[in-house]
Amino acid sequence: MLEEIALDGVININKCIGITSHDVVYRLRKLFDIKKIGHTGTLDPDASGVLPMCIGRATRIAEFCTSKNKEYRAVLRLGVVTDTQDISGEVLEQNEVVFDEAKIRAAAERFVGDISQIPPMYSAIKVGGKKLYELAREGVTIEREPRRVRVDDIEFLSFSPDKNEAEMYVKCSKGTYIRTLCHDIGAALGCGGCMSALERTASGKFRIEDSYTLEEVESMYADGNTDFLIPVDKVLEEYDSVVLAEPNAKRLVHGIHPIVYGLSEGSLYRVYDEYGAFLSLARATDGELVGEKNFFGDTNGKTTRK
Repeated sequence: MLEEIALDGVININKCIGITSHDVVYRLRKLFDIKKIGHTGTLDPDASGVLPMCIGRATRIAEFCTSKNKEYRAVLRLGVVTDTQDISGEVLEQNEVVFDEAKIRAAAERFVGDISQIPPMYSAIKVGGKKLYELAREGVTIEREPRRVRVDDIEFLSFSPDKNEAEMYVKCSKGTYIRTLCHDIGAALGCGGCMSALERTASGKFRIEDSYTLEEVESMYADGNTDFLIPVDKVLEEYDSVVLAEPNAKRLVHGIHPIVYGLSEGSLYRVYDEYGAFLSLARATDGELVGEKNFFGDTNGKTTRK
């Protein structure tokens, strides 16, 4: 059977306003005394909400967490245009607003579906090895290629004409900038706009109602409670499972692709041994199971299963 390794899994963190995503990584590294920690989608310091953190061997599945759709609650401020496309930036324009709920809804509907976005200069996208926000802080603006993203839904939750604000719920693909969406809706209305608040309420299967604050995780861990940790195989529950008998499990561990009949060609499977230990996320290829993400090694890559 597999040796038990203490901290492998994903924590659904509810990041608070005022700290960076890297601050969360730093605090968890210090708490758990472990280096292998990574977040699965940056949240700006002024944004709050769901920030899944991969711990230990769960860092191997980070790409499966980042590829999922996102959901947000955002506040659009009309009449204000900033260099960062959110309220924290330098104000470039202030325009009069004729607040009309029907027109706001109609303008937003134009951005539902597959759309192009020009990434903001204040973003973590790298160009020539340097992040755009680093260039922006140096006063450099460069041309950015539009990116295709998808907005599945925009639902308005409330309107505040006295503040020229509209709160909305957005479902979208990964890579969608809500700041840019607010900016573009404002431009479509002719008065300009920016984002004045943002909370990520879901990232794939990770939802705000099931999240933990850093303080809650720190308190639970101090009491010896790790219920906040979601096991790697549970995060991958969308994939069907396969149980290998002992001979085939040994083949997989030693780099030999076991032959398994009846699987869907090209599909991914969660692979377990007959004792219930999670071995691998593997792909069915030409009648064989080929491990793509293996979990039978320790955090230094050494095999723990004989």
